[in-house]
Formats: sequence, C-alpha cells, structure tokens
Amino acid sequence: MKRNRILAVLIIIALIAAGFAACAQTPTPAVTPTPAAEAPTPGDTETDEPDEPATPEWAPSRNIEWMITSGPGGGSDIFTRTIADIMSRENIVTNTIIAQNLTTGGGEVGRNQVATMSAGPVADHTLLTFNSGDLMPMVQNTANRLENFTSIAVMAVDKQIILSAEHTTFADFYEAVEAARAGESVIVGGSRGDDHMTFDMLLTEVGLTSDDIPYITFDSTAEAIAAILGGHLDFVVAKPAAASEFVDAGMLIPELALSNERFGGNLASAPTVSEIGDGQYNNVEFPVWRSVVGPASMSPEAAAFWSEALRQVSLTDTWIYDYLEQFMLINAFMSMEESFEYQLNFQTEFMEMMGLN
Repeated sequence: MKRNRILAVLIIIALIAAGFAACAQTPTPAVTPTPAAEAPTPGDTETDEPDEPATPEWAPSRNIEWMITSGPGGGSDIFTRTIADIMSRENIVTNTIIAQNLTTGGGEVGRNQVATMSAGPVADHTLLTFNSGDLMPMVQNTANRLENFTSIAVMAVDKQIILSAEHTTFADFYEAVEAARAGESVIVGGSRGDDHMTFDMLLTEVGLTSDDIPYITFDSTAEAIAAILGGHLDFVVAKPAAASEFVDAGMLIPELALSNERFGGNLASAPTVSEIGDGQYNNVEFPVWRSVVGPASMSPEAAAFWSEALRQVSLTDTWIYDYLEQFMLINAFMSMEESFEYQLNFQTEFMEMMGLN
C-alpha cells in the first residue's frame, strides 16, 4: 500500500510539474495550416510587395489513418472524432480522415503496428491517439516505449468520476466502502490504465484493497458503462466525456469526484473524497493527459504539419467550448518538443517506480 501511495504521489507531481510549469468510421476532410506571417524585415517600406505566405514543406496527399486503441464511445474515441470533425469543418485538413478502433490485446496490437511502421507516405499519414492510460500498461506488458513514436501534441488533461446506476443498492459510495469493510460484495469496473490506477489510489486512501472491492477491467469506458447498465457492476469509473450523456439521460448517477474539486454541470452533485466519511479522507486525483502521436518513422516535415494542425484545433471555439468545457477537461496544448519532454518525464517516473528498465 505504501508503495502504491508513493507511486501515485510521484506521478501526480511529475504531471503537475511538467505540464503546468512552463470517435463507425467518419470521413472528415482538412486546408493546409498557414504559418503565421513573419515580422517585416527592418528597412521595409510601404511600397514593398507583401511576402507570399510560406508554403508548408509537407501536406497530406492521401487518406489519413487515425488509430484509436480503445473501443467506440469512450473518452479516447470522443477525443479523436472531435478533433477530426474540427479539422474538417474548420478547413484545417482537406483529406479524408478514417478513424479505426483497434482494441486487440488491450490496444497493444494497434500501438505496435504504429510503432513498427516503415518510413514513407503511410507513416506520414498515420496518427495514433495516445494517453497516460495507454502508456502505463504498454511499458509494463511490452518492450514498446514512447521513443518508438513521434510525439506530435498533448491536447488536454482529464480526470475521473465514479458513478452508480438505478440498480445499485448502496445509497452512495461511502456506504459501499463501509459495506465492503464489513465483508459485503461491491463490484467496480472501468477501463485499464489510469482509471484502474486512480481506483487503486482510492482504495489505499480508504484503507481497503482489491480483495475488498474487485475492479473489473474493460477495453474501454464505453464497455464498462454497458456493463453497469446491464446490471453487472455496482459502480463504474469513467471520464466526464464518456459519462455525461448517460447522466443527462438519467441512466447513471454521479457518486464521487476523483478530483481535488467537484466537477461542474450535470456532475456537480458528486462530492470529492474529502467530503465523505466526516472528512477523514484526503482527495484522490490522477490527471490523465490526452495526446496524438505518429510512428517514429514519420518525417519531420509531416510531424510539423500535424503539430501545427492540432495547435489550430486547440484554438477553435468548438474545441474550447463544445469539447473541453462540455466534458470538463483542462486545456493543455503542448507542441512536439514540449509534449515529448512531458510524456518522457511521465514514462521515466512511472518505470522507475515500477522497477522497469
């Protein structure tokens, strides 16, 4: 338990220090990003002819394959399809983007396919949605590492919430904790990676173990939500993006915010951990970064194009208000160099704490 607590604290510190110091195929077409105009050279006069916008060194010339290594309807799926739609509607990219959900082997098959891709047009037209919940099982279960990909951009930071359904017999999650402590059965489910780790942090905080409250792992949050709606779980761990519409529909009930503060909107009724049990517990929070990477073999010119395209997406009202604000994420755009350093720091800290080479 002490090891888990130390691991959680160090990873959160790494995230905060590195990040805050400085979605069925849907063809979606996007126009080549136009670089910002350079400042005029000293000595230019009003009669000088204006410079023509610089022509990008690379632009898409075929369909783009965008891999998602979790199932349809989950947070990564929504993230991907939102970006692809913005690229199309804002004319950031004009080629067709084909999103593919590759969940075989917990997503490892899809990640390895991207990591081992040979240089050339296919690699330059391949993107992969990648987050901290993908990286952790990847480095634990395979020889794949962040260095086998091209970091393009970190886009946002996400958090988790615990929800119940109509059939859940416990009045709230605190009652479930006390029931589990007395030996009663309580079943929780969610996606792998960060959701599982955050729940383990919660168990440590309340003095329980996975023997007391088992956690059932699914390939995506959408599958976990389907399980609780089918009556197979008492509670589900999810991201606001994946759960919000089910709360609106009255199918899921917000129970506990795994955050240092309550969420807003339709999730505002869920207390934080420090608000339950007469204030005897500390808050539990594990921010989850969401990013886009490409194959390691992607050309520098293509990587620069995609990073600029994602920067343009991050500035749109649709991204800010219809995605980040609606799904309660933190805006955290980072360019190629920034995102690589941020993700590498996370990987290094995590592997050291897990005793991995």
